[in-house]
Parts: sequence; structure tokens; C-alpha cells
Amino acid sequence: MPGRLMGWLNGLLDTTVRPARGSAICCRYDPGTRLLTWAQAGHPAPLLFRDGTGRTLTPPVGALLGAAPEAAYEQAEEQLRPGDLLLLHTDGLVPRHGRDAAAVRLLSLAPRLTAARTAEDCVRTVVEEFDGSPREDDACLLIARC
Repeated sequence: MPGRLMGWLNGLLDTTVRPARGSAICCRYDPGTRLLTWAQAGHPAPLLFRDGTGRTLTPPVGALLGAAPEAAYEQAEEQLRPGDLLLLHTDGLVPRHGRDAAAVRLLSLAPRLTAARTAEDCVRTVVEEFDGSPREDDACLLIARC
């Protein structure tokens, strides 16, 4: 379903009077099976933290919204485990030229993030890490623990 939703959003942008482009991510989590299904449109991939380590989820194919009228948006699935921490962030966390480095910096926080007791503690850790970083855009974090 996330891939289909991205396709609909892309089609909607194609019908607007003023052309628009944007990145997005759409996730569906089934708590019964702990299955995460997600699609992306030019957006940073979620980061998964487990047992003191972190990794970037492999992004499925998905063009920037509004860039190609007939773009296809694939989906990826990730089986989550109890205690896993999922971190989603916007690309505004760091300036454009340092966006690849943002994931590296976030992943380096794995021991602290997986040991954190609350999502608020995780957000505090990320804010402390990126507090001095210049920003060109708003930044947003979403943190969820399974």
C-alpha cells in the first residue's frame, strides 16, 4: 500500500497548476507481525538500530514526487524485532552538501540510541549531536521502538 500511495501523490502533483516537487516516505507497520512496509520518493531511508548497532534500510526504487508523471514506487519490507528502534528523519537535518554524512553521524549514535529508555532520550541525543550544525531547512525526527 505505501508504494501505491506514493503513486497517487505523484499523480496528484502532476495535476496541479503550479509544478511542485518533494521528497516523502510512507511506512506501514503491522504490530501483530512486526512487519514494516515502506516506500520512498527521494527521501532519506529509515535507520534501524538493534543490539547497539545501526544500519540504513535499503531503499526501494522511488523518484522524487512530481519529477516523473508515470513514476513507479516500489516497496520494501523489514521484519522488526522487539526492542528495535526505527529512526526517520528529514533531509533538513544538515546542509545539502552533508546529507550523506547525516546518516553516518546518526548511525554512530547507535550505542546511545539503543540504550536510551525513551523516545525523548533519543531525540535529546540527536539534538545534542546536531545542535551546532547549520541548517538550510526545517528538520524533523520520528523515533519508534518496537
